[in-house]
Amino acid sequence: MSEWMTCKRYFDLTPGDTAIRLDLISKVHGIEQAEKFFNNIPKRTKTIKTYSALLNCYAQKKGVEKVDTLLKTMKALGFVNSLTYNVLLNFYYQMGQYEKLDLLMEEMKEMGIPFDIVTFRTRMSAYVAASDINGMESILKRMEDDPKIVLDWDAYSAAANGYIKAGLADKAVAMLKKSEALVTQDNWVACNFLLTMYASIGRKDDVYRIWNLLNSSSKNVTNASYLSIIISLTKLDDIEGAEKIVEEWESTCFCYDFRVPNRLIAAYCKKGLFHKAESFISKAIERGRTPYPSTWECMATGYVVDNQISKGVEMMKAALSANRTGWKPNTAILATCLEFFEKQGDVEGLEDFIRLLRLRIPLTRDVYHRLLRTHLVAGKPISDVLNKMKEDGVDADEETEEILRGSPD
Repeated sequence: MSEWMTCKRYFDLTPGDTAIRLDLISKVHGIEQAEKFFNNIPKRTKTIKTYSALLNCYAQKKGVEKVDTLLKTMKALGFVNSLTYNVLLNFYYQMGQYEKLDLLMEEMKEMGIPFDIVTFRTRMSAYVAASDINGMESILKRMEDDPKIVLDWDAYSAAANGYIKAGLADKAVAMLKKSEALVTQDNWVACNFLLTMYASIGRKDDVYRIWNLLNSSSKNVTNASYLSIIISLTKLDDIEGAEKIVEEWESTCFCYDFRVPNRLIAAYCKKGLFHKAESFISKAIERGRTPYPSTWECMATGYVVDNQISKGVEMMKAALSANRTGWKPNTAILATCLEFFEKQGDVEGLEDFIRLLRLRIPLTRDVYHRLLRTHLVAGKPISDVLNKMKEDGVDADEETEEILRGSPD
């Protein structure tokens, strides 16, 4: 739509429209095309909004030099405000350069640029990430004391997260209670967060209390909320409670998303209850449900951890065969499966597995090395493997040469 408006010239784009277009171009076509677009827009639309949008594009791409250079230009033009500095604060927070945040906030103070809720929240997040409880508490107090700042549930939840990370459960509970006081019962995002936070400190009664409030106030509880309560209950080792929630979800859901029961399946596997996990999946299939690749991978992971490698391989093959895009196999579980075939000297089994794997991800040098070694152990010719390796653009390295030195060819 944005491109159509621009190309057809039916509307004169405002600086705000241009800023949105700039952000979209960067996300879809890359930063170079965004720069080209910015350089070609009329001078009258090169305002603080468009400059800030370009700065944000650079920040998202982690372009330190470009961020610094553009900031100098913006300062020279007088195009800096709270938004500009919030972009910078978040940029350096994401980069882990927490020491830069205090310098930037000092600059804001010197230039008379006011702190807003985003400024404070970003600084608090950095303190939490650095496990700096004193700093976190100092920022929270400044927020509470500032009449211009309207605190929301998220601020207190962030503080609770900091206390949980530091092992200060009592202080975390106090923050969660303050957060709750600012949450409406139909705010499922906040309720989901509270569920997982209370579970992380073992507060089962609070988990059920929040869930009951959410369940009673919402006509249609989302899959995300069901997932949150199941994650919380399995974390608390309340398998029976999680089973009841899954049953409730299955009886009411409009969209059967296997990611919801996956958490129960993973919990079954963790406790060695593989018969329950397999039974659940079988019953779902009988009802016309299709397990996701991640469902089968949950099973594979459980069996591998339990040292039932052959069963793990069977489940990983089911995962690779599942008709769902976007999933990629766990590298550690994948390596275990490949190693299983290699140790068995099972060339045919490994080749079948790799045929499925190829449909999901490009084959790596490590996969080809395993295939070469398995062929050699089984006394099979390796010329076809080398040809396929070449076709896939996988170059030989020192390890490849070492493997080949063991070849009778």
